[in-house]
Amino acid sequence: MIVRVMGEGQWRIDDALAGRLEELDEETERAVEQGDQEALAAALHALAEAVRSGEKLQDDHLGVSDAIVPPLDLTLEEARRIIHDGDLIPDLP
Repeated sequence: MIVRVMGEGQWRIDDALAGRLEELDEETERAVEQGDQEALAAALHALAEAVRSGEKLQDDHLGVSDAIVPPLDLTLEEARRIIHDGDLIPDLP
């Protein structure tokens, strides 16, 4: 699976990590529902760290991302605008 961290690039991660990414995505959802900017930032940073545990792809790699982690400085208002079907990270396999 290939995941993009906005503003940083793409990583190839093991499919086994998908469950952990889903858990962290749920944490972002709860933070947005509760209006907790600090919890949202923590969850986004944890998501990015999990993704970074994979293999960093070259910057010129043009492959499609299976999932995208939003910018780490995302605000609650921005998160509310981009949440898709209850998930902040769209199309998580």
